[in-house]
Amino acid sequence: MDNDEPLEPETKDETETVPAPQNSDEKLYCEADAPTAVEKEKLARESSETDLEIEDTEKFFTTGQRELYLEACKLMGVVPVSYFIRNMEESYMNLNHHGLGPKGTKAIAIALVSNTTVTTLELADNCIMVEGVLSLVEMLQENYYLQEMNISDNDLGLEGARIISEFLQRNSSSLSELQLSGNDFEEESAELLSQALSTDYRIKTLDLSHNEFSDKGGEHLGKMLAFNVGLRSLDLSWNHFHARGAVALCNGLRANVTLKKLNLSMNGLENEGATALGEVLRLNNSLAYLDVSSNNISNEGASKISKGLEFNESLKVLKLFLNPMSMEGAVLLILSIKRNPKSRMEDLDISNVLVSEQFVKTLDGVCAVHPQLDVVYKAVQGLSAKKTLFLWMNPLKLIQSYADQHKITVMDFFKSLNPTGMMTMPVGEFRKAMIQQNQVPVNRYQVRELIKKLDEKTGMVNFRSAQRPIPL
Repeated sequence: MDNDEPLEPETKDETETVPAPQNSDEKLYCEADAPTAVEKEKLARESSETDLEIEDTEKFFTTGQRELYLEACKLMGVVPVSYFIRNMEESYMNLNHHGLGPKGTKAIAIALVSNTTVTTLELADNCIMVEGVLSLVEMLQENYYLQEMNISDNDLGLEGARIISEFLQRNSSSLSELQLSGNDFEEESAELLSQALSTDYRIKTLDLSHNEFSDKGGEHLGKMLAFNVGLRSLDLSWNHFHARGAVALCNGLRANVTLKKLNLSMNGLENEGATALGEVLRLNNSLAYLDVSSNNISNEGASKISKGLEFNESLKVLKLFLNPMSMEGAVLLILSIKRNPKSRMEDLDISNVLVSEQFVKTLDGVCAVHPQLDVVYKAVQGLSAKKTLFLWMNPLKLIQSYADQHKITVMDFFKSLNPTGMMTMPVGEFRKAMIQQNQVPVNRYQVRELIKKLDEKTGMVNFRSAQRPIPL
């Protein structure tokens, strides 16, 4: 965090006089003319705190972003944020935990009205409250460059949800990613947001985690999912959904054809919710990522999910970590993938489940059919330390040794695995190619470690990452 010190704005003596603009199209979103006494009284009655205005803003037609922000801070009576000044020409602006408050947020919003470089704005944990979010949504109506905004953990509550919902209903901005985690949203907030999102298709990524929606909120959000055709990623983790809310969400997912990523972890879906999810997986062929970790799903629930996996043709990642299932449930899951010739599963996370060597043999058979699959479990019962060491031998060292023997580079080896010859490759396709190649003997565990080194966290591996020094 920066040690923000007060920066002295230009004095009035230094300000040059400039002609007033001739037409309204040249005005900033801020009020262009200094208000008269009558207008000031009217503005006070109409709660001018919600408007992005600056007194004597005529001079800002010729001054820069820095001067505009400094004058806004002076008007609002707040200390300028030096980090903001230094980075206002960068695309990524991180102002998380800066203690801006509503007035500091308004000053930022005033400066961003005409900013054309910032595309990502982080404002989490700034106590911006209702007044601050009003300033931000007004700014968004004029700024067509900002694409991602994080206003999580800002005590927005019901009134904040109402303001955001009204903005989404008339949304003409370029905003496509919105993070609203931890804002004390409850059922009424879920209803307002769901109504707006039923018609707003500009928002592609939405984070509503760590709120207080409960089952009634799940019903509202489920109805929204049935109509929304914009969302690609939705995070509803750490809410209070139980079986009823899960069933309602799943009813909406049945009709949804665009959502790719859904996070429902840390809720209370239990086996009844897992049953509804299994039915969704049987019918839905757009969802690629599903996280239902820590939802009190037992072997019974795993059995219901596995029935959906037998027919699903889109899911690539399924996270079931921290659920009370045993190896019995794990076997049901991997066998369902084996029975589905069109399965695209790449990552199954059951990393709290202790398995046996027989399970590993069964998994070998599944991976023979689906070589792109990786299953993460806790450990293998009774596996000797010597064998474990062999399983985790550094794969890059093996590849380097092969490359040296054949007088090629490691890059040449990796590029030979990619039909396109490019330096990047989807994780699933890379895993499949590594398992099926016969030049370097590696197992699934080693391929997993290799992907960790090469993964860009975007679903792609980058072969250039292999150029880093190999640890001894």
